[in-house]
Amino acid sequence: MEPVFTPEVEEYRLQVRQFLADLLPPDWHGSGRLADEDYTAFSQDLRKKLYAGGYLAINWPKKYGGQGLTLAHQVVLAEELTRAGLPNGTDNDVFSIQMFGNTLLAFGTEEQKQRFIPRLLRGDDVWCQGYSEPRAGSDLGNIGTKAVLEDGTWRINGQKIWTSEAQNANWIFVLVRTDTDAPKHKGLTLLACPIDQPGVEVRPIRQLNGRSGFNEVFFTDALTPEDNTIGLVNQGWKVAMGLLEFERGGAAAILAARFEEELSRLIELARRQGKIEDSAVRRKLAWCKGRVIGMRLLGYKALTRGLTGAAPGPESALTKLYWTEYHRVVTELSMELLGDDALVLTGRFPTIIDGPDAPGSTQDTATWVGAFLSGRASTIYAGTNQIQRNLLAERVLGMPREPRSDSGAWNAQGKS
Repeated sequence: MEPVFTPEVEEYRLQVRQFLADLLPPDWHGSGRLADEDYTAFSQDLRKKLYAGGYLAINWPKKYGGQGLTLAHQVVLAEELTRAGLPNGTDNDVFSIQMFGNTLLAFGTEEQKQRFIPRLLRGDDVWCQGYSEPRAGSDLGNIGTKAVLEDGTWRINGQKIWTSEAQNANWIFVLVRTDTDAPKHKGLTLLACPIDQPGVEVRPIRQLNGRSGFNEVFFTDALTPEDNTIGLVNQGWKVAMGLLEFERGGAAAILAARFEEELSRLIELARRQGKIEDSAVRRKLAWCKGRVIGMRLLGYKALTRGLTGAAPGPESALTKLYWTEYHRVVTELSMELLGDDALVLTGRFPTIIDGPDAPGSTQDTATWVGAFLSGRASTIYAGTNQIQRNLLAERVLGMPREPRSDSGAWNAQGKS
């Protein structure tokens, strides 16, 4: 099932490879070798160069700043970035480009596209996602942050939590309740809202690994204009679900390259720890290799779907389920290989917490322990894996829906 990229796509690969070769010094070993204090500046500088070279959002239409290329070109670009030991943009780009940008192209007005997308691509605006709430749990339909329209301006009050990279953002796309009498999955609206205003407070959450990539975000009479409404008022559930499909499915075709690089490091770790000849370890490594190959094929299937112009669809839940459960096994194996060495942290924690660390990362114990800890979280965030299974059962396999006791008006649930 190995895909055959067209000659034009392979020619594009060579173009990318040359661009990156000209960009990097001869002694380059990957962004994973950079110190913490250097990584952020490096990734931001790289992003500027990718933008200047026309290598951001390349599959978007040219009228919106893309290159009008296909998803196959996008996959090739991602593969070459990983091969060169480079990240695919900054930590916020998954929200700015993959999630909000794609959602805006699908649901936004022409005026919104012209207003937001150029600034987003240039990096003038940096976005984060305002979905999760403390009282909503895993059910996004339970959210209680409210917005009231007053003379052409939305007034927002409430709290979001687990807001990744909000500390770096100046805009947030926030799902709010705009009709408190409607059933809870209705009466929702997606708003684009500036963060750098007096009514928004971002409070970092200190995590197990010592970092603060997550935040609480409090809205107290925060304001955003009515024309920052993405999609229709009170029909935000449809927009929100579309956005989540971009979150879960957008990386399907490029994840395998990152996991292959990590698996190579894991095999090298087994050698360094003198365990590569252990038959039990070899069986587990072989299992990992098989799963990565499966991940690549799953990605190519998503790519094939995307090349037909179809949206990621509910099958994107399968990708999220697959890679997060794989990564738990891989990182547990890394702890097994390190043994007692894992008790003494050396080096730095991963610079990337969503899946594998940055390409070219070292064998420092903190790198693997950090990936192990993040691997616990990945099966929970972006919709727990239990939710992904429900999506697959109901929307892909056509199984009966779970009985729901929460289909009444939102206020009737006592969550106001």
